Amino acid sequence: MQSIYSEGSAPACPAPFNLAGYVLAAGAATPGKSALQILRPTGAERWSYDRLIAAVRGAATGFLQAGLAPGDRVLLRLGNTVEFPVAFLGAIAAGLVPVPTSAQLTVPEITAMAAGLEARLIVAGEGVALPEGSAAPVMTEDTLRGFEALPPAPWHMGDPERPAYIIYTSGTSGTSRGVVHAHRAILGRAMMLQGWEGLGPTDRLLHAGAFNWTYTLGTGLMDPWTVGATALIPGAGTSTAQLPLLLKRFDATIFAAAPGVFRQMLREAPNLPLPRLRHGLSAGEKLPAPIRAAWEAATGTEIFEALGMSEISTFISAAPDRPAPDEATGWPQPGRRVAVLNASGAPVPRGSPGTLAVHRADPGLFLGYLDDPAETAARMLGDWFVTGDTVKMAADGAITYLGRADDMMNAGGFRVSPLEVEAAIAAHPDITEVAAVELPVKTGANVIAVFYVASSEVTEAELQEHARTRLARYKEPRIWVQVDALPKNANGKANRRALRDGWTDHNRKTSP
Repeated sequence: MQSIYSEGSAPACPAPFNLAGYVLAAGAATPGKSALQILRPTGAERWSYDRLIAAVRGAATGFLQAGLAPGDRVLLRLGNTVEFPVAFLGAIAAGLVPVPTSAQLTVPEITAMAAGLEARLIVAGEGVALPEGSAAPVMTEDTLRGFEALPPAPWHMGDPERPAYIIYTSGTSGTSRGVVHAHRAILGRAMMLQGWEGLGPTDRLLHAGAFNWTYTLGTGLMDPWTVGATALIPGAGTSTAQLPLLLKRFDATIFAAAPGVFRQMLREAPNLPLPRLRHGLSAGEKLPAPIRAAWEAATGTEIFEALGMSEISTFISAAPDRPAPDEATGWPQPGRRVAVLNASGAPVPRGSPGTLAVHRADPGLFLGYLDDPAETAARMLGDWFVTGDTVKMAADGAITYLGRADDMMNAGGFRVSPLEVEAAIAAHPDITEVAAVELPVKTGANVIAVFYVASSEVTEAELQEHARTRLARYKEPRIWVQVDALPKNANGKANRRALRDGWTDHNRKTSP
């Protein structure tokens, strides 16, 4: 049997269409209901659907009054504040194309990212790094807040295939690539609601991430709002140790986080009585089995894992009504069509490893890479978008994740290119060779490590400071290893696999 699987059909997208209007339609029917609560141990900032919709549509009016026109790009440089989703949806409501970015990015990083974006406006929070040399005007959060009182703009209706937003992801080239999504992408998320999240209008979903993480923006905000549920987001500065208190005090029924957050919570509180919690959701990186088991023992609830990528978001998952078999991640969500392919683009037999691919007709699939049609075309094999993840499909269609086909690293749920880290470290005048890899430091915990050759003595503290000024915190190496020479492959390139394998073998031999 070939490794092709589909069940049901994807939802059809009406036309004309607006993503923001679709997300907030259920909330418009319950205007007084709580849409968003920003949580702190001392209380919560509450936003009703009525206020949220007014803020979004007021922001759309403000953007248009500022001289922007449908199709213009808006770079979002905002921290963990409610202005982030308001600006994001407000721009989409007006037919603009928002570009959410991490507030952790440094000046060199955001400068390089913004160089080819041609943004017409930058919306920025206080203290967040801005691109150098940009001609785009900067709008402050205070100005954005004032838009809430403006008359509501009508939803900009149009072709569901037109661009709605752009997110950046690191590629194998070592530079961030813009991933352009259409308005119809929200219909791709519709298949997650029951295919992964088990989410309904009475739920209170707490997401542990910051507003500006796309995992939070989708699973933590847009998905609850699409069904008229309540989104709960910890306020800025909330520690992992405070999350159990917030989950209990604010009656969270679903908890979403990256595996590392579950790990830290269990380390600090191995017993977690959460009577209202129905289940947890995990994405961003592989969920280790020991963390899953420990969470179930501590809370009496299950964690349902999902696999995806920036170009399509999550599309393989377990769900409350369909838990994953042992070792498997889950199934293609109902409405998805996926395959496991060999290098020629042909489906492999079920049970055999291959590259995971999703059909081009999926409404959640991106439009393409920004200004890079050649790279977009290179990721297509016939009717299939090739993800680069190595998996195998069981006889029943369950998908088991085996690893990444490239050398991409994963830092706390963020995909990080080794070439990007290497380029930053190589800028140090005493570094002659460098290779970045992801290394296991204990069961279920991986970090970014750098192996380097130096021309003269350089301290780890000096290298750490060098990295801090050039890389976002989540991209900074945690392990530094000086070597006499880097292993090379037949093409003369650094052999990252040999470094990873050598590190694992060394730890195995030296462990007690």
